[in-house]
Amino acid sequence: MATHGTAASAKIKIGVCVMEKKVHSAPMGQILERLQAFGEFEIILFGDKVILEDPVEDWPICDCLIAFYSSGYPLQKAEAYAALRKPFLVNELEPQYLLHDRRKVYERLEEFGVPVPNYALVNREHSYQELDYFFEHEDFVEVHGKRFWKPFVEKPIDGDDHSIMIYYPSSAGGGMKELFRKVGNRSSEFHPEVRRVRREGSYIYEEFMHTGGTDVKVYTVGPEYAHAEARKSPVVDGVVMRSPDGKEVRYPVLLTPAEKQMARDVCLAFRQAVCGFDLLRCEGRSYVCDVNGWSFVKNSHK
Repeated sequence: MATHGTAASAKIKIGVCVMEKKVHSAPMGQILERLQAFGEFEIILFGDKVILEDPVEDWPICDCLIAFYSSGYPLQKAEAYAALRKPFLVNELEPQYLLHDRRKVYERLEEFGVPVPNYALVNREHSYQELDYFFEHEDFVEVHGKRFWKPFVEKPIDGDDHSIMIYYPSSAGGGMKELFRKVGNRSSEFHPEVRRVRREGSYIYEEFMHTGGTDVKVYTVGPEYAHAEARKSPVVDGVVMRSPDGKEVRYPVLLTPAEKQMARDVCLAFRQAVCGFDLLRCEGRSYVCDVNGWSFVKNSHK
């Protein structure tokens, strides 16, 4: 065991067990630089080779662990390391599995009393499975007797699938708008010919929230602090608003007391100290519609 006779050996060792693509991102660089500037921390970068190839017994020993899932990340392996070395976890690992299933996200939010949009689940064991509780009509779908009138939202249960659809009523010309992760300056695309919902898998159907064309992104740092930013919703026209330097335009916003309590509840419900989630403001009420886990605050417009 190392002695603590020198300042260097007394430093708290922070292990960064994150895929290199995330470690080398500008926001993560800012976080690590600021931690090092305190002079009390030693930053240990695990790296992809260690994370993917080495047994957890050979991973560096640390006092505190920053670990979060991204594409290709062996979450189960990180859990085994945490069980072996018992570091302090900034974001706990086991609850991160919940974030991959939108059904479980909504279930956990409801358990903690966090408002979510009115929704229903359509679970299929295989593609195009006929279900005796799901019916589609021209301007609404019915799930377990609950009707969702167009416009309504359709989300895959897979939290990593960002292909979200909004279906519009015949009185507005019909059609479907597909929302997706930003590609260049686009974040959605309208398909006027699409009238019928998907049947390839399992989906959540939920009431469309009229938010005035704005989305709110909330970021917690522990249960006592939250930062929020507003951006133009992709529902508006699918064109991403960018500043002259190419960044998406976002504006800091103040959270209401009820929204601050929601941020605290989300942080505690998923045991993620650093946690981003999406907030919808509609007719004087707020709802959580997505929880992302570890998230980086984007550059706000100044």
